[in-house]
Amino acid sequence: MPEKDRRRNIIVLLTAVVAVSAVALLCVGKPLIRFVSDADVFRGFVEAHTWWSRVAYLGMLIFQVVFAVIPGGAFEVAGGYAFGALEGTILSVIGTTMGSALVFLMVRRWGLKYVLLFFTQEQLDSAKFMHDEKRLYLVAFIAFIIPGTPKDLLCYVAGLTDIRLSRWIIITSIARIPAITISTIGGNAIGTKSYLFAAVVFAVTVIISAVGVLIYRRITKVSEPETSDES
Repeated sequence: MPEKDRRRNIIVLLTAVVAVSAVALLCVGKPLIRFVSDADVFRGFVEAHTWWSRVAYLGMLIFQVVFAVIPGGAFEVAGGYAFGALEGTILSVIGTTMGSALVFLMVRRWGLKYVLLFFTQEQLDSAKFMHDEKRLYLVAFIAFIIPGTPKDLLCYVAGLTDIRLSRWIIITSIARIPAITISTIGGNAIGTKSYLFAAVVFAVTVIISAVGVLIYRRITKVSEPETSDES
């Protein structure tokens, strides 16, 4: 294909992605957040649609990861409320892993231009530590297991690295378990009306996430001299 035609096709594709993303956020993303945020409505949907509700929930999680502007915390809490801590955790891990794999493949297909549709160059620069080839798998695992880190951003950045898809799936599925488990336990506590326990869980979550953010910022600052020296 001539270079001119190839560039035109890329522009058309990226324009279409932007349009679809905007429509998805306005027409699907916000209603989804409202839906899962209304615990009684969501739980009623689950009770009325035993199997379909689980498929729909996986779809919601995949959608949330792909369209990274949609916050995912509400979905995980709602999963714990509607399905219980154990099943909610399992479904959440499966859904987010599927979404992460899909994002990984799309980034590998369309590259940096696709990532810049959702994140700024400054945000990408903050995750330069993900390009450390010698410690890539270890760094990626640590970044994902720490609560409070921008996991949606890291999913997109991972596609720009040399990490293998199979290993990426293992990393993102295992490393997400602690944070997801905490969210679903909190959601389940609300569902069983253990409000004091739920409050304690979410308070601990906030504290751990705050510490995680500090650790993440420390990691990004440590990586800055290395990347600047190399350049």
